[in-house]
Amino acid sequence: MSSQQAIPTVVWGTGNVGRASIRAVDAHPDLELAGVIVHSPAKVGRDAGDLADLGRSLGVIATDDVDTTLAGATAVVYAASGDIRPDDALADIVGALRRGLIVVTPSLYALYDPASAPPEIREPVDAAITAGGGSLFVSGVDPGWGNDILPVLATGLASTVDEVRCQEIFDYTTYDQPDSVRYLIGMGQPMDYEPPMVAATVPTMVWGGQIRLIARALGVELDEIRETLDRRALDDTIETARMGTFERGTQGALRFEVQGIVDGRPLIVIEHVTRIHPSCAPDWPTPPDGGDGAHIVIVEGRPRIAITVEATDEDGNRAAGGNATAVGRLVNALPWLRDASAGLYDALDIPLSPAVGKLSRKAPA
Repeated sequence: MSSQQAIPTVVWGTGNVGRASIRAVDAHPDLELAGVIVHSPAKVGRDAGDLADLGRSLGVIATDDVDTTLAGATAVVYAASGDIRPDDALADIVGALRRGLIVVTPSLYALYDPASAPPEIREPVDAAITAGGGSLFVSGVDPGWGNDILPVLATGLASTVDEVRCQEIFDYTTYDQPDSVRYLIGMGQPMDYEPPMVAATVPTMVWGGQIRLIARALGVELDEIRETLDRRALDDTIETARMGTFERGTQGALRFEVQGIVDGRPLIVIEHVTRIHPSCAPDWPTPPDGGDGAHIVIVEGRPRIAITVEATDEDGNRAAGGNATAVGRLVNALPWLRDASAGLYDALDIPLSPAVGKLSRKAPA
């Protein structure tokens, strides 16, 4: 454990990402959970351990009092949604940076690659860092490491590289995020419904920064970024434990690619293959072990390299496991950010953080 004092850290938001963030902060020997900020009145007054399904109390009570909670913090894990409230998320994060806080978050897509971020996002962040002396690191929950440091590392193991492909393959049957699954992604909607997450130019807005980041790491210039999209309907009505009924004939699977084009061909590809039930689009890619999800990095070249990550959390759920690993990348960056100069950092700046001081002393089962 570090000889420095533990970093007082606030978790802001307690959804799928926030729950994992509370657990990660609590487990980290260099961090101290100093507060939890919630928006739902039903969560105000509840213990953080209860909200995070830890099975024990942490003695930290959730509150909607932002100012008081941040006043006692050094760092913030901002886990509130940026999907449906991007302006609010930016304002919250800018406010924390003006206080001089260290912020890690998956909620600002445009800052996956700060070098290509639009001025309306980058300028207020830069101004807040200059004024307050805070720091910011943004990495995705799909997860970010699967679309930046892992593929970059894999290319360093190859002699030649023809294509770099980052896949997220998931069956959301057991997931619990109906707003995103039904309305952003469009599962259960009529086939003439246009899911906002894959409307033209939106995938590039969300994942284009990661394409550009990998290109920058590889030292190549992109000709352009292209998008592809395919959707499939359910052949039968299906029932899910957490999100209810999805009717026959409605969208049951979604597949899209964001392609970084170099010399006229796709060189860097981020691909998502998403289902609401495994029976839909069985001819599309599936996890190698037949499970409900995986993150895969494939380097086509010599040698061909394929790295499959199957993370599980919350009773074996792989979507939750993906969230947890993404959170791990963000939370584990906090000690490094504390010791670094104030600034806006990306995935190529932040070193890997081994599990120093976090090894279990329990015997294997």
